[in-house]
Amino acid sequence: MLPFQPPLAPMLSKRASELPSGPGWIFEPKWDGFRTIAFRDGDEVVLMSRDDKPLQRYFPDVVEALRAALPERCVLDGEIVVAMGDKLEFEVLQQRLHPAASRVNLLAKETPASVVFWDVLAIADEDLRNVPFRQRRARLEALLAGAKPPVHLTPATEDRAVATDWFNRFEGAGLDGVMAKREEGVYEPNKRVMIKVKHERTCDCVVAGFRWHKNGKGTHVGSLILALYDDAGVLHSIGVTASFTEAKRRELVTFLEPYRENALESHPWKDWAGDEAEWARRPDAKSRWSRGKSMSWEPLRLELVAEVAYDHMQGARFRHTAQFRRWRSDKRTTDCRYDQLDVTPPFELAKIFGEAAAPGS
Repeated sequence: MLPFQPPLAPMLSKRASELPSGPGWIFEPKWDGFRTIAFRDGDEVVLMSRDDKPLQRYFPDVVEALRAALPERCVLDGEIVVAMGDKLEFEVLQQRLHPAASRVNLLAKETPASVVFWDVLAIADEDLRNVPFRQRRARLEALLAGAKPPVHLTPATEDRAVATDWFNRFEGAGLDGVMAKREEGVYEPNKRVMIKVKHERTCDCVVAGFRWHKNGKGTHVGSLILALYDDAGVLHSIGVTASFTEAKRRELVTFLEPYRENALESHPWKDWAGDEAEWARRPDAKSRWSRGKSMSWEPLRLELVAEVAYDHMQGARFRHTAQFRRWRSDKRTTDCRYDQLDVTPPFELAKIFGEAAAPGS
């Protein structure tokens, strides 16, 4: 028996604008995948997600690799990722969550996953959660010394300059930013004690519509639907901004009301084509992450421009919910185009781990 059983809430992080300075910090790249706590107890391997859902049925390839790489009894914290070419592909990773077993097994062969570990919480009968992180890191390095792809140990450094270089270079490989952890820190489930520094940029977007808040239809705006024009002049939904106070949600109802009048008459989204190529960019499209939420939306005349902050793109859309910054009455909606976005050059994953240890190699 392990010293504790699943589920276990993972330790969390809080966002900062820059890496902390001074002694006592250990820095790691921030991976963009599915957070998982891996429990191995004999032949049984359980992969728990951040929200306490089992993932092992979707990743039989990872389960098989962990049986070969890990000791008989242990608990590790890490991230499941899919690497294709020289970068991580989160969209491909999402597709691995399929309800059909036959499809799961096919995807395990076509788009195999990797797992990157950064912490060890138990080995055999030892509960390591109250052991300082520096010691846990040393135990993890020893435990994974012989591991081979697709099982990986995340890089770590105490040099802030090296971590800053990682922050600037690794984004092109699809990484999220850099994590900072106190070397003497214990593992605190469900507490935001780690520090994350993520990339943030701004973008001027057309506000093409909105959704009502789930608890306030007609009285509270839930999110603004953001859009950009491509080179052909076609308007695409790229995500939402939703970080509003309750007072702001009420205020937006009045602010947006004039732009709702006759909005659908000339709206480019009034007659959606049914082909799947457009589905990913539709504002009403559902995904595996919708979880039954209503994706209905209210159109607005294309006259409003909002400046939002975002971390990075996932294909042609924002990877995460954008943060509202301000209205841009000085901007024309036709100037809100994809070509304003930063394009980060690719950075080979092999250079992070070494040629023999890149995920997917």
